[in-house]
Amino acid sequence: MPEHAYSEGDWATIFKVERVRKKARGAEIELPEPEKNLRKGLKVGDSVGDYGVYMGDRGVYSTRNILNDLTGKEWVLFTKSWFIHNPPARKETEKLHPAKFPEGIIADFIRFFTKKGQLVLDPMVGTGSTLVACDMAMRRGVGVELIHKWVTIARERTTHVRLKDKPEQLVIEGDANNLLPLLTAHGISQVDFCITSPPYWNMLKKSRGHVNSESHKREASGLEVYYSDHPNDLGNIEDYDEYIEALYRVYAKVYEALREGGYLTIIVQNIRTPDGEMIPFAWDLARKLSTLYVLKQEKIWAQDNKMLGCWGYPSEYVSNVHHHYCLVFKKDTARRKRI
Repeated sequence: MPEHAYSEGDWATIFKVERVRKKARGAEIELPEPEKNLRKGLKVGDSVGDYGVYMGDRGVYSTRNILNDLTGKEWVLFTKSWFIHNPPARKETEKLHPAKFPEGIIADFIRFFTKKGQLVLDPMVGTGSTLVACDMAMRRGVGVELIHKWVTIARERTTHVRLKDKPEQLVIEGDANNLLPLLTAHGISQVDFCITSPPYWNMLKKSRGHVNSESHKREASGLEVYYSDHPNDLGNIEDYDEYIEALYRVYAKVYEALREGGYLTIIVQNIRTPDGEMIPFAWDLARKLSTLYVLKQEKIWAQDNKMLGCWGYPSEYVSNVHHHYCLVFKKDTARRKRI
């Protein structure tokens, strides 16, 4: 389909958006008018107005859409600022990694911020969840991972019999601090989107109570409770400010690899220290990176099926933290220079 540029924010103007009383997971949504007043007898692929293409139950796709392959209806649903996702049970090899994030969530972000066939980067790919999500979304993926054990699992999860037109996924063993030469060595000069989740400082090594937490359960089962003892592992940095600076350096390299107008999504969580203090890690990282990228928004990922722990009772308030922040940044060099 041909691509035509339109400025961010023109969505409503182009499609003369009206409020349509349709329910999407319990909420009213606004849809482009072509998706409301469709003529009868349309078949998939038929033209709708000047720029629309009828996609059946999916809605109407605009040939002006330069960001993704979504229809207006699909676009609107993704832009809700919070969502609930309860990950499925992990497979045995996936249980080995202490902080895997779910492929379904990653695939949704990939589908929104890229078109089919574009290249997605994860500079801290772990056991390869981002690359599995790229397979699901029919995008090419490249992941960098420092620890050989996780590299091996990531390659096992992404090396399979290739179906026709199935995109290839690449796992590079190396340090994200050397991101640009690692990509160059594999013939990659630019990526279209980056999604990742860094170590939450050194918190996996810190005990936060004596109840039967997931960390204690993993330890009792002989599973890893932290990433590694590698000296270059960012999860082993003791000083918090130094840790934030180290993350900034990695994401500055991502900025160089990312195409102009491309997006970066980082999935993070604020941190509770063993003595009960909350460290606003998500907010600190967002503020730091907004000196380079344009911070566009946060999406809050909530879980509502996790067990509630009896933390702090009967003397101290301690929250059950069942949400993460999906921070969305954009590489917009011209805008950043104006600010």
